[in-house]
Amino acid sequence: MSLSSNISEKAALIWAIADKLTGVYKPHEYGEVILPLTVMRRFDCILSDTKDDVLKKYEEVKQLPMKDVLLCKASGHAFYNTSKYTFERMLDDPDNIEENFRDYLNGFSDNVQDIIEKFKFDGHITTMANKGILYIVIKEFTSSRANLHPDVISNLEMGYIFEEIIRRFSESHNEDAGQHYTPREVIRLMVNILFYDDSDILSGNNVAKTIYDPACGTGGMLSVAEEYLHELNKATELMAFGQELNDQTFAICKADMLIKGNNAEFIKDGNTLSDDQFEGQTFDYILSNPPFGREWKNEKTKVEAEAKKGFAGRFGAGLPAASDGQMLFLMTAIDKMKEPKDGGSRIAIIHNGSPLFTGDAGSGPSDIRKYILENDLLEAIIALPNDIFYNTGIATYIWVLSNKKAGTKREGKVQLINANELYEKRRKTLGNKRNDIPESAIAEVTQIYGDFVANDISQIYDNADFGYTKITVERPLCDEAGKPLLKKGKLQLDASLRDTENVPLTEDIKEYFKREVLPFAPDAWIDEKKSKVGYEIPFTRYFYKYQAPQPSQEIMAEIMNLETELAGSLEEVFDL
Repeated sequence: MSLSSNISEKAALIWAIADKLTGVYKPHEYGEVILPLTVMRRFDCILSDTKDDVLKKYEEVKQLPMKDVLLCKASGHAFYNTSKYTFERMLDDPDNIEENFRDYLNGFSDNVQDIIEKFKFDGHITTMANKGILYIVIKEFTSSRANLHPDVISNLEMGYIFEEIIRRFSESHNEDAGQHYTPREVIRLMVNILFYDDSDILSGNNVAKTIYDPACGTGGMLSVAEEYLHELNKATELMAFGQELNDQTFAICKADMLIKGNNAEFIKDGNTLSDDQFEGQTFDYILSNPPFGREWKNEKTKVEAEAKKGFAGRFGAGLPAASDGQMLFLMTAIDKMKEPKDGGSRIAIIHNGSPLFTGDAGSGPSDIRKYILENDLLEAIIALPNDIFYNTGIATYIWVLSNKKAGTKREGKVQLINANELYEKRRKTLGNKRNDIPESAIAEVTQIYGDFVANDISQIYDNADFGYTKITVERPLCDEAGKPLLKKGKLQLDASLRDTENVPLTEDIKEYFKREVLPFAPDAWIDEKKSKVGYEIPFTRYFYKYQAPQPSQEIMAEIMNLETELAGSLEEVFDL
């Protein structure tokens, strides 16, 4: 059985426990019980091997100020539980299941208490106890289907299972599963590119690197990055930092970090846009799949206040429309880059098509692109296949940014990679996910990125190729005889004839005007005070391939054939 099918099967078995909730909970509420209990059961299984050692040590050290350190040492993990109960031991006293379960949860160390609190689970304990199903549900979590011991389920598999349960919960709740996690093959491609040709990581030296995700969800991106890094070099440590708004996914991300022995204190909760928990910090790598097409009106006051600080804050380059906050995450990522003198940083972030071209010259989105390109931060944009995400089938792109381009072949250049056709169909769809990116395609795109040469799906441009000057063309107001009107000796404008032209930065404005405007409007001129520089990246236009229309003779022949077939069918029907 493959890894993915094994995980799906295990998640389905755990989710099936929700059958015991029927009648007390509605289907869209099942996840509110199943998710936290799955996390608690995982902790329970992990701590089972050292449970008695911890209880013994607790009696010795419970009055000491440094008891946390000693109890973690006894448990062998960054967390512990001092209650005498386990899931199995609670079953010995059915009449007091609610009291004993609360005792069990209160026995966890503070870092787990924070996770339990974020799940808002206390009310569910009361509900299940009052309805007589608490004992039944806990008993189900001690069955073989819910054996989550690390000897049976690895940390990697457990991360997948958490995400699969969230997907099932989101589907039953009619929510976007994709807002919580990203397909692993997409993350793998992003991580390949993030680490590409990083000599520190690949050298075998014992170094520590940092990675940050401003919208970390359940932590899938951070986990894949760590897994991949250890494949490349076990000696390098990757310290993961992330912030997440959703309480449940934050709780799972923090739990996952604890389970794997990472520093869970580096995972923060809260709204990244209005309450940056990592203000002033920088990281070696940044990767993210922020929500797109989601408004930021609730954060508007704080975001605009930070924007007024200019480049002393994150949003000095400009602000996108309040209907879509994805470019705010892009600027947050840029803000977290290390200075080139400190080694610089690389970013991989997913966007839909909107940040490529939305907004006219002088608008927030255009000014953000202008800042990125004029500061030579954009390395590449990769068009992904459609239908690879769970919650959307629309076009998506990976933006790769770096402040380490100076002196390399990428200096002043941007690579566009069209990986839109590099996919394989899934046998079974998951939401909107109908396609996968196979390993061969991941390797191909990574190689194309690394080679940095033009081919059928790779094009290379100068930064200036994406820029233009928007000029305002004015015409005079004329009388009936066609003679320009003057007022106090000043030429009058005809606002109805006003027009604009986008002149590529690579062209001379006067030459363009002379060639493209004056032959058609000899009396026109440019109002230079209104000129604005804008940037857009019309990705699909660069890869457009002209297909000649079908010759009219062929079309006529097809029509005649269809008419003949239709006539024959009608004769059969009416027995003519």
